[in-house]
Amino acid sequence: MARKVGEGKQRPLRVLAAILYQDGRLLIAKRKKGDRFEGLWEFPGGKIEPEEKPEDCLVRELREEFGVKARAGRFLGSIHHVSASLSIELLAYAVAHVAGVFHLYDHDEIRWVTPEECRDYALTEPDRILLEQITASGTLQENL
Repeated sequence: MARKVGEGKQRPLRVLAAILYQDGRLLIAKRKKGDRFEGLWEFPGGKIEPEEKPEDCLVRELREEFGVKARAGRFLGSIHHVSASLSIELLAYAVAHVAGVFHLYDHDEIRWVTPEECRDYALTEPDRILLEQITASGTLQENL
């Protein structure tokens, strides 16, 4: 019996990354202890809910993870990453911090770093690939 292309393969999990870029620095967050990728750094964000718009997801995730108000802007790019345990589609959007003080509800630490300094941190593999893509493409800008 013939198999359809992609049959039996799990659809990638859609995950969003908030690219907060201000004063020449990016916001990265360290995954908390006990988390699947504990100790690794990432761009904040999370899984998109069914029927949720990407921009709404990022606003919700930043409120839940840090207690801040944010505004999501333009789409910056995406990557598809497959590992032994996970297949994800990571979509990046420019996001502006609108109001509020950052609290660590879901991470151990946050840092504002230049794109060059970001390479010195142990980013998750999808976030590292995404960083290279958006810096190489020139889509990283401070204005939404």
